[in-house]
Amino acid sequence: MILAKTGNEALAYAMKQINPDVVAAYPITPSTEIVQIFAQYVSDGKVDSEFVAVESEHSAMSACIGSAASGCRTMTATASQGLALMHEMLFIAGGLRLPIVVPIASRSLSSPLNIHGDHSDSLASRDSGWMQFFCESVQEGYDTLIQCVKIAERASLPAICAVDGFILSHCMERIETFDDEPVREFLGPYKPSWNLLDYKKPILVGPATMQDYYFEFKRSQIEGMNQALPIIEAVQEEFKQKFGRGYGIIEEYGTEDAEAVVLLMGSACGTMREAVDAMRNQGKKVGMVKLRVFRPLPHKLLKETLAKFKTVAVMDRADAVNSYGGPLFTETTSVLYDLPQRPKVLSYVYGLGGKEFSLADAATVLEQAHAGKKEDLVTYVGVR
Repeated sequence: MILAKTGNEALAYAMKQINPDVVAAYPITPSTEIVQIFAQYVSDGKVDSEFVAVESEHSAMSACIGSAASGCRTMTATASQGLALMHEMLFIAGGLRLPIVVPIASRSLSSPLNIHGDHSDSLASRDSGWMQFFCESVQEGYDTLIQCVKIAERASLPAICAVDGFILSHCMERIETFDDEPVREFLGPYKPSWNLLDYKKPILVGPATMQDYYFEFKRSQIEGMNQALPIIEAVQEEFKQKFGRGYGIIEEYGTEDAEAVVLLMGSACGTMREAVDAMRNQGKKVGMVKLRVFRPLPHKLLKETLAKFKTVAVMDRADAVNSYGGPLFTETTSVLYDLPQRPKVLSYVYGLGGKEFSLADAATVLEQAHAGKKEDLVTYVGVR
């Protein structure tokens, strides 16, 4: 079925089709509509979910942890300061290996106050033990959120599905949706690996550990993330086989003979595609590499993909503030470090606070990547 939906509407619609057991949420711009629309589905009897209205985002994630630990398929939605307020509980959900799934309308972090889209919120939580997916379009957000539930439950890891705030969350796009039943067939019933309320199999959840065992717990969690990529690939393939649409962990565009590429995530990929087309029409060998899965970082695949280019321009829609380039840039340089012949890697920060990333900006980045040089370590695109 072809429907016109904003990103928030599409994510809420996917949640309706997922029909989670519990949704605990507190509203925050620009993700408010996701839970607002879903709450209407609950009120209208279109889902069986228990909707828990809490007093803060910290409470929302706390309730989600309790729900997931009790064997329930659990979701919420948030953004920006809301995700930051959840920060303490994100680590607990990750450490307990709970498959909570959270759509996020990515937004800047204060201060100063700004409600528009960048990746500061998600990237600030990159080490919390959550899988992170960044979507280019409303269609991709809808498809990815459905996949995230199956991936999270199979991997026993929580997952974030991020769409750029306002750029996707509030902009309408024609998307192809599925009927409810095929989505629920694809996901199947949730079968938790353990249930805190199963008194016949009592377990201990959230114990205190000292030096003797804390490291072993964390090593087990790390190994779970290390084993997640094959699960993501398998679910992506199952989704493609059932619904006819497929996505990659990394996607290349115009790279068949490219010497220089731009690596980036999120909605700006659409703008970059047009810039790549324009420059290739001029005979310049440039392309784009889109990173869709940021956590777990697909370091082997990323290295294999980028090693064949002379120059890689890495674009971050967040800044690490006095680090050596943006978050994606520093991770990319680490990935490429041990190659005998490394591409030249250039760092760009763009679009903070929803700053427009124009076709002219994209062309400038591609021109510099094609030339293989620029003056500053980090170039701040479009800043006055």
